[in-house]
Amino acid sequence: MPKTLTAAARAAAKRAERSHREPDPVTTVAGRTVLIEAPKNGWEDPPEPSPEEFEEDAPQERHTPHRRRLLTALLGALLVSGLVAVAVLGWQYRDGRQTETARAEAVTAARKAAPIVLSYDYRHLDRDFTRARTHLTGDFRDEYGKTTKTVVGPTAKKYRGVVKATIAAPASGGSPAASVVSASPDEVVVLLFVNQVTESTQVSGSRIDLNRVRMTMTRAGDGWKVSAVDAL
Repeated sequence: MPKTLTAAARAAAKRAERSHREPDPVTTVAGRTVLIEAPKNGWEDPPEPSPEEFEEDAPQERHTPHRRRLLTALLGALLVSGLVAVAVLGWQYRDGRQTETARAEAVTAARKAAPIVLSYDYRHLDRDFTRARTHLTGDFRDEYGKTTKTVVGPTAKKYRGVVKATIAAPASGGSPAASVVSASPDEVVVLLFVNQVTESTQVSGSRIDLNRVRMTMTRAGDGWKVSAVDAL
């Protein structure tokens, strides 16, 4: 048999064996199918697909779960931040509303309390001091009791002192002069303009004192009470 024919037969047998063992144009690698384009004249030994042919897709597939976890974490953080912001805004709104209410209530209470706390008459001191103490709270209440008993009371009796306090009001009329210095839901500092008319054996006629008084009002169980008084 001529060598040419023998070589051709061996080549045909080899191609048939390869064709039976694996498909020519399509190769499956690691669970993935890679399409290999054959040359026009075919090939004797089809090349194995190289890793470079599917490297472009591999990183995306490999990092997709990690990216999803990052996205989930980011969305969760944004959700928590949003809930915190809503809670803070809600608290600020509620605190603002409570503070505005406190301002109005405390000013009203201060206008009522100041004339009582800053007035007295030597003819009925016990009644005046007892009445005044109903508008006080805390340490200031105790301090007021000691001062009126040891200083103010004896002096008023000795000189027949009478002090009448009123909140100053505009000459044209209107609400008594009072303004809020600072405010929170439970404590409000009020500035009052107070006129005090004093009569005693030490004074010829009546003496009028125009005073500015800073009165601290504190929320108590039964309303707003005076917790401090400072003359300015």
